[in-house]
Amino acid sequence: MIDEDDYLYFACRALDGMTGIVAELGDDLANVRPPFPGANSPHALLTHCLGVVSYWAGALVAGREVARDRDAEFAAAGPVGPLLERAAAVRDRLAVDVRTARPAEPLRGTPPAAFLGPARELTQGAALLHVYEELAQHHGQMEILRDWIVASAAGSGTKGRS
Repeated sequence: MIDEDDYLYFACRALDGMTGIVAELGDDLANVRPPFPGANSPHALLTHCLGVVSYWAGALVAGREVARDRDAEFAAAGPVGPLLERAAAVRDRLAVDVRTARPAEPLRGTPPAAFLGPARELTQGAALLHVYEELAQHHGQMEILRDWIVASAAGSGTKGRS
């Protein structure tokens, strides 16, 4: 079975990748939404992932009270500095939550159906795997999104990634 350090290595690698992209893009480009139906900005995707980590690991695994507005996560926009500070705090808290998890035990709550989690009963360990699933898929999505934003900005004369 995977140990806590291995889990945190891969989960934090995905989270750190996303924070790096948002930091690299800066305030303007991190808030760009491509003109595709339902597309999100890197800022919104990172905000969503912080909500995922906080709720699934914090509330359902660790048993903390976590207020979450999933819809608002996808509408989030603003300066990257405060978002990166929040990401660092969520990353630190994830390490604590993983180390105190009881992987074979049931969740400490029931996720709302609107949160679109796995369609089966989960253990705490499975909830942590869902956290990793979300981080990994959105990291890859954000890498493609970054490439599109940078190419579009370069084509319009806006400074992008070098």
